[in-house]
Amino acid sequence: MKEQADFRKIGCGECLNSGLLGFDFSMAFQPIVNTTDQTIYAQEALVRGVDGQGAAHVFANVNDSNRYRFDQACRVKAIKLAAELNIDSKLSINFMPNAVYKPELCIRTTLEAAEIYNFPIERIIFEVTEGEQINDHVHLQNIIQSYQQQGFSTAIDDFGAGYAGLNLLANMQTDLVKLDMALIRNIHNDKVRQSITRGIIAFCKDLNITVIAEGIESADELYVLQEMGIELFQGYYFAKPSFESLATPTSDWWR
Repeated sequence: MKEQADFRKIGCGECLNSGLLGFDFSMAFQPIVNTTDQTIYAQEALVRGVDGQGAAHVFANVNDSNRYRFDQACRVKAIKLAAELNIDSKLSINFMPNAVYKPELCIRTTLEAAEIYNFPIERIIFEVTEGEQINDHVHLQNIIQSYQQQGFSTAIDDFGAGYAGLNLLANMQTDLVKLDMALIRNIHNDKVRQSITRGIIAFCKDLNITVIAEGIESADELYVLQEMGIELFQGYYFAKPSFESLATPTSDWWR
């Protein structure tokens, strides 16, 4: 594959050139909040079309020939916009493990962008979704370990949405786990979901992994999860994603 042969040549400036990618895109940001100290723990960068279209609109243009360049471009654009918005919390960026050929080489563009835009790498979180089809779990393990060694934080997104979650944690320990919204929805009325969530929290505590509950839409869901000991949350209850800007709170918990 020509893209794989040329990956060492791609730099930060090239990643912002939509002509080389074949299409353009932007980012929205949604906060991850700490309800214990009422602060913003992180802002997650979410892919959007240039006119605010959803992620599916953008991913329809991604294929085997441009996956690596798109993955690199997402990182650079997220860091650039975060710097422009003066984000002083952590920045969470989704990455595509199947687009990473060699972790130590593919991270160079991210490091370059962090330096150019003066965004500390220790404030960057790389998220991999449990739902993504992983072709090589050993390769993913190497990616996670490489990123952690270089000072980045790592997370498994949508934990509980697929069948690979426990196997992923058995082979590699990320810094964070984000509980999938399907597990969270109406958890205050569901004893089974509550039991499963308590189990996840317990083994994450044993592994020194921080748990984030995403997809929070009601105060009832929030209160049950707070009682279980979770401090970090994300969802429409707090703020919806905001296109190329910081979100406006949709509840008054942090005012």
